[in-house]
Amino acid sequence: MAKILSRRCFLKRGAQASGSLAAVIYAGNGWTTPSRSPNEQLNLAAIGVANKGRDNIDQIKGENWVAFCDVDTNFLAQIGEAYPQASRYKDYRRMFDTLGNKIDGVVISTADHTHAPATSIALDLGKHVYCEKPLTHTVAEARAVAELAATKKVATQMGIQIHAGDNYRRVVELIQGGAIGEVTQVYNWCNKGWSDGRFRGGIHAPPTNLDWNLWLGPAMNRPYYPGVHPADWRRFWDFGSGTFGDMACHVMDLPFWALGLRSPVRVRCEGPTPHPDGAPAWCKATYEFVGPQGQKIDFHWADGGENFELVRATQDADGNPLNQWGLGILFVGTEGMLVADYGRRQLLPRDKFADFAQPEPTIASSIGHWREWQQACKTGSPTSCNFDYSGRLTEAILLGIVAYRSGTEIEWDAENFRITNSDEAQALLSKPYRRGHEVVVLRL
Repeated sequence: MAKILSRRCFLKRGAQASGSLAAVIYAGNGWTTPSRSPNEQLNLAAIGVANKGRDNIDQIKGENWVAFCDVDTNFLAQIGEAYPQASRYKDYRRMFDTLGNKIDGVVISTADHTHAPATSIALDLGKHVYCEKPLTHTVAEARAVAELAATKKVATQMGIQIHAGDNYRRVVELIQGGAIGEVTQVYNWCNKGWSDGRFRGGIHAPPTNLDWNLWLGPAMNRPYYPGVHPADWRRFWDFGSGTFGDMACHVMDLPFWALGLRSPVRVRCEGPTPHPDGAPAWCKATYEFVGPQGQKIDFHWADGGENFELVRATQDADGNPLNQWGLGILFVGTEGMLVADYGRRQLLPRDKFADFAQPEPTIASSIGHWREWQQACKTGSPTSCNFDYSGRLTEAILLGIVAYRSGTEIEWDAENFRITNSDEAQALLSKPYRRGHEVVVLRL
């Protein structure tokens, strides 16, 4: 392992950066979770304090908020009114440099492209981390962040709140209990659409409340473009991953959990001709997984209102086509099917399962998605969406985007972190960073 680059040295480099691209920074071992009373308050910081960020903060408001960071001073002013005791920063690197020894954990709710840089610094400093989905912006970042979290032995949780719901638990029990036999296919879909991300030119001045340079963070330097902040960044490859990156973590989470999946062996994805700026209006991906018992599982994703023929042709218990559900998961087994969304589950065909009785619950209810992380920070108890689990889920989702953007059916060697059949696709596993905004990773 290489030595840890000192935090002050890292920040000095960031201050001197002029937009050039730099390689990653490497870190070593060294931190273990301290013991703490379950009733003792955590000292927390938040990076990204509006919209979902504000919701995350308010969900954990019983802890001691030490610092807030956001590149938008309007958002900082708003959170300051609610939590006046906390310090406020525009640059999370400065926050860590100033208050690093006073912070126990960090909640990160920024745009996707800054998840890994902020998360990795926090992990490197031995801080517990709650990060919004998707965990990272690239496949390489997902692996790096998961490895760093495991080495640092801190409490981690990715923000896929529905994982804590009881409906998902009942579905997992049905699938793992063999209610529909051996699952051979899974269909996931979401009719939502983040698309048409295009930099159409023109000269635009950023609003005075926004530090555009800090908002860009690791992304290539470009002039301010209106609408990207605070929401439409999901449409652009530089900052987000379209509907696939936004929603698949919520939807694909359920079959990942129920089937004990880790890494696909093959991925293909179709959609409109890829555009260099942004995400498509729709896409459809097919993964090949090998299940825990060695069985082949065909695993599908569709978004933007597109879907697969089986989903369109299958009716729910009320006689409606499944593709009319706004989002859903259809498990296809040797003895039947099960369809679910966040709050519903139905065994199909309806007549076959008319007398079926849900088995007694075996998976205990969650104490709450945010509460899991709070307790883990204090006691070392487990979280259900830790970075080992959510890192592999994020990897798989982003591999679908790599397959789409490269136009290649990719063959994935997860152990060696290699797409074995395409150098072009392999290059899309990672990205360059502006100097001063690199990701801290382990050198193996």
